[in-house]
Amino acid sequence: MSTILVIIFVLAYASIALEHPLQVNKSASALIGAGLLWTVYAVMGGDHHLISENLSESVATTAQIVFFLMGAMTIVEVVDAHNGFYVITSRIKTTKLSSLLWLVGLVSFFLSCILDNLTTTIVMISLMKKLLDRHEDRLFFAGIIVIAANAGGAWTPIGDVTTTMLWIGGQITTLNIMKGVFLPSLVCLVVPLALLTFVLRGKNVVSPKAVENNGNKLQTTSFEQNLMFCMGVGTLVAVPIFKGITHLPPFMGILFGLGILWLVGEMLHRTKDDDDKEHLTLVAALTRIDMSCLVFFIGILLAVATLEHTHILTALAQWLDMAVGRQDIIVILIGLASAVVDNVPLVAASMGMYDMAKYPTDSFLWEFLAFCAGTGGSILIIGSAAGVAAMGLEKIHFFWYARKIGWLAALGYFSGVFTYVVQYALLHG
Repeated sequence: MSTILVIIFVLAYASIALEHPLQVNKSASALIGAGLLWTVYAVMGGDHHLISENLSESVATTAQIVFFLMGAMTIVEVVDAHNGFYVITSRIKTTKLSSLLWLVGLVSFFLSCILDNLTTTIVMISLMKKLLDRHEDRLFFAGIIVIAANAGGAWTPIGDVTTTMLWIGGQITTLNIMKGVFLPSLVCLVVPLALLTFVLRGKNVVSPKAVENNGNKLQTTSFEQNLMFCMGVGTLVAVPIFKGITHLPPFMGILFGLGILWLVGEMLHRTKDDDDKEHLTLVAALTRIDMSCLVFFIGILLAVATLEHTHILTALAQWLDMAVGRQDIIVILIGLASAVVDNVPLVAASMGMYDMAKYPTDSFLWEFLAFCAGTGGSILIIGSAAGVAAMGLEKIHFFWYARKIGWLAALGYFSGVFTYVVQYALLHG
């Protein structure tokens, strides 16, 4: 049975990694893989009662992550519908490309730690189209936005899906991941920024000759923009605090906050006509969230769960320990692998490979994994959701990114790895 499960998982994994050449959505591959794996496990596993209990446990764990992501994505959509991100983007003004590069990189870094790397990438690249006329300039900025968004998402529990998974799973805690991974993440961004500054030095910002003020479908007042921005960001930031006080799972905090935001939105627009407020409502925001992304998480997490329950992942962890030996090298390799394949199944597999009794909360393994899996995907354009979004928005070619940005991202990645290892040795030596 184990051999069949591994073959099915590898085929499903390969189809996810080759989503674009195959032109088959990765969500479909993940769902088919999960269905086949659980079917084989149920038919050949023998103990149907145990299998049902395992499935119920896996569904409960998966649902917590999906509910959290659904709430967070909806909050971001509501803020964007009110043009709330204009609060940040309107303050970016400079005439030198090198200065703008640092400003955009740092804004993306800190914005990503509150929102998520995908949303940050979309917001910042959309802004660059309004600020920069030359496509070549926008390509370099898109590359640094991807690096910054992935680095910024790695050091908070709500900034990246993989970090969120580790947080919800109990492998990391909020304050420790922020303290442990912030400096390596910052180094991961600063190194590429410094090098790219030399490439763009001496160049001035060339703004589009005519900037169309499209905005959102409907105009919102300054008060509405500021209120919904503060409410949305405040809700996301408050989730870790809510978890610390109540000890309830994070999805309860995000859904509670979503309810409050929903109520505020209803009160804010209660005097408007239905047609005028339709685009601004939370109901409309729910229709705009990426459901295929959520379905992918359901599929891949349930697929990985079968390998965990059949002890295949435990056996893999033991083999890696024997073959490689060093825990830090194993995690670095996982980070590099995330440049080629999606980091969500990599982290999900790692969570099943290593027992928390041996590797407790906030241990070296989990913090280092959060950093490596979160930032390693920047090395190739297809290695992260942020990269794939940038590829579509700015029509970035795979090989252009590999030539111009990939080596910068790799230098940033290894600089961050070195920083984390040295920092950990100094603090825990």
